[in-house]
Amino acid sequence: MGVTAVAFCAALGAGLYLRSEYEKEQLSVERTVLKSAKIRTDRTIVFLSDLHEHRFGDGNERLLAAVAEAAPDLVLVGGDMITSKGRADTAVSLELMEKLAERYPVICGNGNHENRLLWERKVYGEAYEAYVGSLKKLGIKILDNRTELYGQDIAVTGIDLEAGVYRKFRPDDLTEKEIEQKVGEASKERFQILLCHSPLYFPSCRSWGADLTLSGHFHGGTIRLPYLGGVMTPQYQFFLPYCAGEFRSDGKDMIVSRGLGTHSVNIRLNNKPQVVVVDLKRK
Repeated sequence: MGVTAVAFCAALGAGLYLRSEYEKEQLSVERTVLKSAKIRTDRTIVFLSDLHEHRFGDGNERLLAAVAEAAPDLVLVGGDMITSKGRADTAVSLELMEKLAERYPVICGNGNHENRLLWERKVYGEAYEAYVGSLKKLGIKILDNRTELYGQDIAVTGIDLEAGVYRKFRPDDLTEKEIEQKVGEASKERFQILLCHSPLYFPSCRSWGADLTLSGHFHGGTIRLPYLGGVMTPQYQFFLPYCAGEFRSDGKDMIVSRGLGTHSVNIRLNNKPQVVVVDLKRK
C-alpha cells in the first residue's frame, strides 16, 4: 500500500472516529402516536433503554431536559441502564433514576446487564439486590417477570430473558408459551405493554398478547446505512431488520430503541442516541 493510500485510510479512520464521538453525545427525541380502543385517557410515555452508565452533561442534565420537554405521564425503562463487565457499574444509572423518580412514575424492566448480576453471582455477589433495592427505595417499580398496572387502562409487564437468548450468533428461541410461563397471561382488557429487552421475539410477544412491545439491546445496529439499516448487533448478527424502529404486525406494535449509550463496541455512526416518546391516544 502506497504512502498516499495509507494517509487516506488514516484520515478516513480519524474522521469516522471523530464523527462517532460527536454522535454519541447527540440526543434524538423521536415521537410516535399509537391509537387503541383500550386506551381511555390520552397519555404520553417516555421509553429509555441501554444507557450503559453514559452521561449527557453533568448529572445527565441534557437527558433529563429532553425527558422534561416530552412531558411524560410515565417513564418506562427497558434495561441495560448499568454496565456489568467484570464489575457492576451502577452509579450513573442510580443518579439518573433518582432524578427521574422525583418527577415521574418510573417502571423498570431488566436487560442482560442487570440479569448478568444474577447469572454470575460468583463475580458480582449481591450487586443485583443492592441495585434493585436502591431503585425500590426511590419508589421505582421493578418488573422482574411481573406486571404493574397503571391507571385504569394500562398494564406493563417486564420479562427477564434467559442467558441463552443473548448468546452470540445463535441465540435461543423464545415461544409464546415460555413468555406466559414466566409472566402469566397478558391483559385482555387493558392496553398491554411488554418490556422485552431483545427485539428478536416480536412474533412471540404479540402472540402472547402484547399490544406494544418495547425493546432495545441492539444499539441501533452500531452503524446504520441507508436502505440497509443497522450493520451489527452486540450478538454479531448482521443487517437484522429489528435493530431499531417501529414495527407493526397483526394489529400489534413493537418499538425498538437505538439506546442511549454504548459499551463493548463504542461506536455510533448515523445512529444517534434515542429518547422514545409514545403518545397513547383513544381510538
